[in-house]
Amino acid sequence: MKSVIRKYAKLMVKVGACVRKDDEVLIISSLEGAPLAQAMTEYCYKAKAKRVTVSYVDDKATRLHYLYQDKETLSEIPSWEADMKNSCRGKHAVTIRILSEDPHLFDGIDPDKIAARSRATHKAVKEYYDNAMANKIRWTLCAVPSEEWAKTVFPDLSPSKAVAALWNLIIKAMRLDCKDSVKAWQDFQNRSLVRIEKLNSLRLKELRYKNSLGTDFTVGLPEGAYFSGAKENTTYGAPFCANMPTEEIFTLPDRNSGNGRIVASMPLVHNGTVIEDFYLVIKDGKIVDFNAKKGYETLKNVIETDEGSRYLGEVALVQYDSPIQNLKTLFYNTLFDENASCHFAIGKAYPLINGAEKMSDEELATLGVNFSDEHVDFMVGTSDLSITGISSDGTETPIFRDGNFCF
Repeated sequence: MKSVIRKYAKLMVKVGACVRKDDEVLIISSLEGAPLAQAMTEYCYKAKAKRVTVSYVDDKATRLHYLYQDKETLSEIPSWEADMKNSCRGKHAVTIRILSEDPHLFDGIDPDKIAARSRATHKAVKEYYDNAMANKIRWTLCAVPSEEWAKTVFPDLSPSKAVAALWNLIIKAMRLDCKDSVKAWQDFQNRSLVRIEKLNSLRLKELRYKNSLGTDFTVGLPEGAYFSGAKENTTYGAPFCANMPTEEIFTLPDRNSGNGRIVASMPLVHNGTVIEDFYLVIKDGKIVDFNAKKGYETLKNVIETDEGSRYLGEVALVQYDSPIQNLKTLFYNTLFDENASCHFAIGKAYPLINGAEKMSDEELATLGVNFSDEHVDFMVGTSDLSITGISSDGTETPIFRDGNFCF
């Protein structure tokens, strides 16, 4: 595992965060991620980073906070906690997050407490989230197994064997089983850029979704919107890869344009709660009806966070025949599950509009960019998903058939 950890760290520093000379790097890690965080720290300094700060998150202690603090206390975000993230600004700011989330961390916790803390946190670190969503800083996510997460994925295995099995899947998803994983990722990024160029050349104004699960949905794209993914660039021209692993190509919807029904194809884990068997009904972009067989209150709290959380903020394309989907595993972790399936996001949009960096929030809103304190991805891809693109001149182009890209 030592060699795997070092290979993983090198990949995240070189391809995920793209650390450069004089960078200020903030690594936020689970306790299980400590060996990876330590190896990342060394590789950051080898890349001439100026300073690396590591902050650890203890999930078991976090659960105790939710159990014993009242809602008002949970809503009070200490200034030092907000300052740590909000201070990540400018062309030398880089953040790396190492996840090991327990899908059942908040089982039995009052959903109102979870929602209150989530809203307060988003407001306290709004500057950081705005910078990250607008690509004004480099940021990236990755994951290592925890026993709780691994046992959720592999309930019939002992804890140690479950962790080993989950590590094996992460190694494959991260292309760490390749001789040169950095080159493997760079080759994948180059292939994705060819597909992105094709999508952008179509000048799409609308996408129509349909499958046998019950999704029948049409969504418009704002004028000037473009697709991105695999390899992004900051507003100052530095490359990075926000999610590791990633398989998605994404853009933003016109906030006011969606109409129809979307049925989730996979469970969603949000704030330590599993949401299953849910759907959304959308009219003129707004969620007007929804339900879930499990996790309804959590879904309700997401949708009712603010006005913007009643609208969509992301449209992401992931073909069914993809490396993560082909692992045939439900990860109970959005970082992996969203990259096994086409998905949408409730809430805030990435402003993927030509010239967005020169526009005010008011100007972006006029174009149909959604603003919210939330950004929650949920999966809709299936083996029979059909997506048709309609260009500005009315031309219809098959984008997906039988769950996969047509080009």
